[in-house]
Amino acid sequence: MTLTLETLEHLVSFDTVSANSNAEIIGFIRDFLTQRGARCVPIPSRTDGKLGLYAEIGPQGGDGILLSAHTDVVPVTGQDWTRPPFQLTRTGTQVFGRGTTDMKGYLTCMLTAADRAAGMQLNAPLKLVFSYDEEIGCVGIQEMMDHLPGLIGTPRACFVGEPTEMQVAIGHKGKAALEAVCTGQAGHSALAPQFVNALHLAADFIAGVRALQHWFEQNGARDAAYDVPYSTLHVGKMTGGTALNIVPDLATLTFEYRHLAEDAPEVIITRLQTLAEQVAAPYRAQFAGADVRITAHNSYPGLDAAPTSDAAQLAQRLLGSNTTTKVAFGTEAGFFDALGIPTIVCGPGSMAGQGHKADEYIEIDQLSACDQMLDGVVQELSR
Repeated sequence: MTLTLETLEHLVSFDTVSANSNAEIIGFIRDFLTQRGARCVPIPSRTDGKLGLYAEIGPQGGDGILLSAHTDVVPVTGQDWTRPPFQLTRTGTQVFGRGTTDMKGYLTCMLTAADRAAGMQLNAPLKLVFSYDEEIGCVGIQEMMDHLPGLIGTPRACFVGEPTEMQVAIGHKGKAALEAVCTGQAGHSALAPQFVNALHLAADFIAGVRALQHWFEQNGARDAAYDVPYSTLHVGKMTGGTALNIVPDLATLTFEYRHLAEDAPEVIITRLQTLAEQVAAPYRAQFAGADVRITAHNSYPGLDAAPTSDAAQLAQRLLGSNTTTKVAFGTEAGFFDALGIPTIVCGPGSMAGQGHKADEYIEIDQLSACDQMLDGVVQELSR
């Protein structure tokens, strides 16, 4: 564990909150890998200060096995930390610091595996992807997909190391983040009934979203492997109005849906567009410009892998497990799966227990278990 803990200390020291540059941590990773003979290809972002990285150890060509992690972490602002968030500290069997669980712990184990691979004769390459801006909606990996397919080829399996307590996760829901802009009429509140209040349209739209959520709960696809076994819709934010005595002419809703594979996203968005028109139509008798307009800002695909897939079977064999699970949170796994690469999610730490929280930590035995699994990956490549 010496190399793993030393490397994790370095990685935690980089403040890679998504709002910041990740260039320094990518530089560290690239130097680490280059010193071990890896072939590294930086992948620039469309945003200044952000970089992705692809690296490969072993023979060129061939399928190999792909490991993937993101370098960014969530903010610490507003959280009540009792330890320095960007300094690794240890108490007993736990090490603390932002990203120890999500997901610099796994990233560290990737580098330990690369160190191991560099000293072995591999018959197929170990492939590594390091992304950015995962925490703000898998933005970085979407940009990197302009470059990655030609670099990574067709690995026999991909392990995305989000925290699953080292369980083999074969599924998560897809997600879309959307905005609904509701247009009404401005006017003096003393004459409020004579105008179309944009907040009223917004309230009606929220009621419709709740009804649609109820429909999916009662009639949509179900998957008992999830804590919430059906597709969900959620309104997270509503803004509108400028003063109490002015009828608001604009209101904005920020909302999302998270869908099971069986509930196609294009069907959900069509139903939302229909709802928007149904909400706005009655108001147009009073004001022709009344409208509810939906814009999708970001989305990522879900993962729905078969428990018999090559990736799931390999991970189970390396872990000595015969079970799989599904996770509530989103990951980058769906992007690799969409390329035809058998993909699972498996990594150290607990998202529910430690992820995104103050005094984030990881159990050292979780890091050890991950090191052992990835050592098995390296051994697999040497056969």
